[in-house]
Amino acid sequence: MKHVTIIAVPKALGSTITIPLEMLSAANDIARSRGQLDKLVTIELASGTDATELVLSGGMRIKCQTTLNSISNSDLIFIPGIWGNPRSSLPKLKPMMNWLVQQYTAGSTLCSIVTGSYFLAEAGLLQGKSATTHWRFFDEFTQRYPDIKLQRKRFITSDERLYCTGSINAVRDIMLHFVEQLYGESIASEIARQFTHELKRSYESLLLNEDQQRSHHDEEIIKIQEWLDQNYQADVVISGLAERFRLSVRSLNRRFKLATNTSPLQYLQSLRIEHAKELLKQSNLAVSEVADMVGYQDASYFTSLFKKLTAVTPFEYRSLVRNKLFLAEKS
Repeated sequence: MKHVTIIAVPKALGSTITIPLEMLSAANDIARSRGQLDKLVTIELASGTDATELVLSGGMRIKCQTTLNSISNSDLIFIPGIWGNPRSSLPKLKPMMNWLVQQYTAGSTLCSIVTGSYFLAEAGLLQGKSATTHWRFFDEFTQRYPDIKLQRKRFITSDERLYCTGSINAVRDIMLHFVEQLYGESIASEIARQFTHELKRSYESLLLNEDQQRSHHDEEIIKIQEWLDQNYQADVVISGLAERFRLSVRSLNRRFKLATNTSPLQYLQSLRIEHAKELLKQSNLAVSEVADMVGYQDASYFTSLFKKLTAVTPFEYRSLVRNKLFLAEKS
């Protein structure tokens, strides 16, 4: 049985602990309900200090099941982020960093969440490797750890069993990747439906994604992207979108283009077509029904746009992907 350790430390952001804990616990529950007991994972919430009761950011108190000294081997380890600058916590958590080095040397996979990358860096594990962290600390991180290849345009990095995430939103993405590794695609799809608003994507490609649309740090544009991600089916008018976020249409288009290398309309169209692809692949809905579900009442326009962006019609795309799935199942 695989073993996962979720570390808690004083002043940690609660979400950097609870999101991994909740998503893995839910995956365990689903595996258990399906009778797939061979997929169950041992999950331990462990204190990075000698005390099992800790105070997190915002005064939230948490009681850990154990301390790191009691865990000899763990396959996957999550290191939480600290609220504010993590530098003051580094000297206090030296024993935790020593334990991380021991575990990594023994073959563990380590995943830091936002400023948790400081602990991996301070332990010397990231030297010469790619990493990311919260954008507020980019300059300081580079100055403190010049030998680390900081990826400023990546929310997730992966380098030799060392993963880093640069935002809370990226935590859910990386968790879906690990859930798929530990439990398989079916349970990962169910967790995606429960914990995210998006259809399941390829988490391997997400980890390696260098697409500028998802790797910038304009927080206002990120909010707009998130809103579009959740409301792509709606009747979205660019002028209304600009008004919603208190921007002029000109400013919205300029900032969006600068941040994502595409316009808001093109982003929305691509988003809708990607969701349409999943529906065409996974469902038997008619093309007109797929069009309506992703925000296009005019099926002819939808078909024309789909072909423009993918080089094939929705009918041709469905035939292609269904044939590939059939061949994969037969082989």
